[in-house]
Amino acid sequence: TKVDGVYSADPKKDKTATKFSRITFAEALEKDLRVMDRTAFTLCMENDMPIMVFDMFVPGNLERAVRGEDIGTWVV
Repeated sequence: TKVDGVYSADPKKDKTATKFSRITFAEALEKDLRVMDRTAFTLCMENDMPIMVFDMFVPGNLERAVRGEDIGTWVV
C-alpha cells in the first residue's frame, strides 16, 4: 500500500488522524476503516489471517516486514 499503516481517518485530509500500531478486525469494521477490499478483509478475518499494512514503496520496508520489525499496522 502507499500508506504507512491504518489511521483513524485519511491522514492526507485530516491532520488529527492517528495511526494504529495494532487493531482488531472487529475494531476496524466498527470504526468503518477501509483497510482494504471488504471481501478480502472479511476472508482474512474469517480465516484468522493477520494483515500487516505498511508502505512498501519505502526502500527496505519489505525486508523489515519480513524480518518482523515493528513497522506499519497489524490487523489481528
